[in-house]
Amino acid sequence: MDSPHDLVVIGGGVGGLVTASVAGQLGLDVVLIEREPALGGDCLHSGCVPSKTLIRSAGVAHTAREAGRFGVDATVGDVDLTRVMARVHEVIAHIQHHDDPDRFRGYGVDVRFGEAHFVDSHTVAVKGEWVRGRRFVIATGSKPAIPPIPGIETIPYLTNETVFKAQTLPERLAVVGGGAIGIELAQAFSRLGSRVTVIEAGERILPKDDPMLTEALQAHLQSEGITIHTATPVTGARPGASARTAMLELGETGETLEVDEVLIAAGRQPNISALDPETAGLDLNANGTLQVDARLRTSQRHIYACGDCVGPFPFTHMAEYQAGIIISNAIFRLPRKVDYRAVPWVTYTDPELAHVGMTGAEAERAGIEHELAVFPVADVDRAIAEGCTVGELRLRIAKGRIIGASLLAPHAGELIHELALAVTERIPLRKLASMVHAYPTLAQITKRAAGAHYSPQLFSARTRWLVKWINRLLP
Repeated sequence: MDSPHDLVVIGGGVGGLVTASVAGQLGLDVVLIEREPALGGDCLHSGCVPSKTLIRSAGVAHTAREAGRFGVDATVGDVDLTRVMARVHEVIAHIQHHDDPDRFRGYGVDVRFGEAHFVDSHTVAVKGEWVRGRRFVIATGSKPAIPPIPGIETIPYLTNETVFKAQTLPERLAVVGGGAIGIELAQAFSRLGSRVTVIEAGERILPKDDPMLTEALQAHLQSEGITIHTATPVTGARPGASARTAMLELGETGETLEVDEVLIAAGRQPNISALDPETAGLDLNANGTLQVDARLRTSQRHIYACGDCVGPFPFTHMAEYQAGIIISNAIFRLPRKVDYRAVPWVTYTDPELAHVGMTGAEAERAGIEHELAVFPVADVDRAIAEGCTVGELRLRIAKGRIIGASLLAPHAGELIHELALAVTERIPLRKLASMVHAYPTLAQITKRAAGAHYSPQLFSARTRWLVKWINRLLP
């Protein structure tokens, strides 16, 4: 039997690619196994990249329709979804060059395609061939979770894995799920010309985000013509009157909704079962993710895991971060633990919704006394000039430092990183207040919010008395 490889990486998404490329360039004997015919994972082929490309096209269409607000005349005809999706796949193909298998083979990585499953804790089988390893990294990602809706199997439906193959814009689209994927695609298709209905079983959309900001975002989406039902489970599905329509039953009343397409965006589930994790002695959490410790070691200490198959954050940047933790522990043998205290996330609506650090509820559960500083986007000069004034910045402050920040604003995903640095490095709020920010920029909202927090102290009766006393005392 062949000697075991130094490292076997299962999964060719971001987490697996980062780990394999670093290990290969450091001279280790590395095998990378990917079940799909191309590297790149969900993010490249059916997640972040295609969705943001689609959102960009939808934003252009929306801006053209709104041109009159800016003193410009423009005419927009019907959107040709075929052309839009062609651009989506052009972008995917362009970025795919970075994930070319030959690039990783050039790093010394043995790239293989096929579905892997464990034979024992040190061996996997791929297309009938056994691959042995001293250490393993599982980075198999996740897939769409399909809710147990009675009759769902009787209708065609889309998920994030199939929606970017669509060639015809649906006149009526139902989005089942009010999380980030559902809300982003709902706005995109609405701006492209579909009549969109979002159906969320929970009490509100985007439940992990600040409730005040999700309420404001929901109102904005509704103002664009999107219908949103919350606290409304889908209780049944059946074919509609024609071959391409579907009927959904909503809530306890059994109200029916007829649509041309259904998009299921009701969460994710880890890609674990095909690996036969029990054969390797791997323990799972109740939600199906792999159990790992703070060093991302599974119940078998030589097997590590990262990304969506682990959680707790289903983000590409989290998979990349976790891959760095594994590289430190498994390759350099330098003990390093994960730190999730300052993980930013963004929902790419317009305006964008971003968050980093603790939510108000988390701070209260932790018993941390904190203050809330709020500053509206409508008071930022650049936002006024841009004609985008929906939203606000909400800072949670404890002992003069930011412990959490939530932002609904244009380009919030770009603005959140200054706040992420402040949370990570425990930068005093007063330093953000005194830092020079270029004018006019949207980034001024951070300085303005910090300054507004100190204004009551600066202009208090005590300070005014002190200023008068100093000016009388000194010549």
